[in-house]
Amino acid sequence: MSTTTTSSPLRTTPGTHPAPSHLRLVSTHLDITSTHDEADLAAAKAAPALAPHAVTAASAADRIIESTGISIDQGVLKRGAWAKRALDLFGSICGLIALSPVLAIIALIVKLDSRGPVFFRQTRVGLNGTEFSIFKFRTMRVGAEKQVDELMALNEGAGPLFKIKEDPRITRVGGVLRKLSLDELPQLFNVLGGSMSLVGPRPGLPREVEQYEPHAHGRLLVSPGITGLWQVSGRSDLEWSEGLRLDLHYVENRSLALDIKVLARTVPMVLGSRGAY
Repeated sequence: MSTTTTSSPLRTTPGTHPAPSHLRLVSTHLDITSTHDEADLAAAKAAPALAPHAVTAASAADRIIESTGISIDQGVLKRGAWAKRALDLFGSICGLIALSPVLAIIALIVKLDSRGPVFFRQTRVGLNGTEFSIFKFRTMRVGAEKQVDELMALNEGAGPLFKIKEDPRITRVGGVLRKLSLDELPQLFNVLGGSMSLVGPRPGLPREVEQYEPHAHGRLLVSPGITGLWQVSGRSDLEWSEGLRLDLHYVENRSLALDIKVLARTVPMVLGSRGAY
């Protein structure tokens, strides 16, 4: 994990949790496409960043409240947390056991298809801005991340996202894995370890989080997920603002029942390959 100071006011250290607050996040009342006062933006950019070791869960939560103007009652966030964690543990353990032959076959195919490691590790931003390593099957050539700047002119992603439908860095096998979302299966280890959940907003890259509009940091109030409302509603076919609204809606309304509904909708969504690239 990097210990380098960044400009994000919301980056925290692992093992921290949101601080108490008594306001409510109402995603339906957010103006996702609104512009922000230039003075406010200038003040935000001028605010000194805290070193990662100095950013506690409490200060991170306070900064989310301050920078976004929104928050959520921490009682709401914690309500049902044990049930959600139980679902995550049950789902990840059962998934890893049941899919172990599939994981082994995919690992072999990835290794034989192109030079490089089987798994791809990447730093992502999760709960309260905590950075963690996400696991995936490698779907790109070695050194692909270093080509982002070169390919920026081809970017088809909205907002802070970087997406290319016909990405030249993707391997032959990688294209199939992405189409079927099989490259995401190793994230069951992330769920088992607690850095991710089965259901939640997708974790952003640090460079993406640096570009978030103030209200978008509301996504960081819950653990990121392998699947979520955004993923079962169109994935990459959705505009950034539409996906963001769905993520904030999940933060406000999440429950065990909603998680189960999202998981049930994930299967046909993956089989249909809609919005996957």
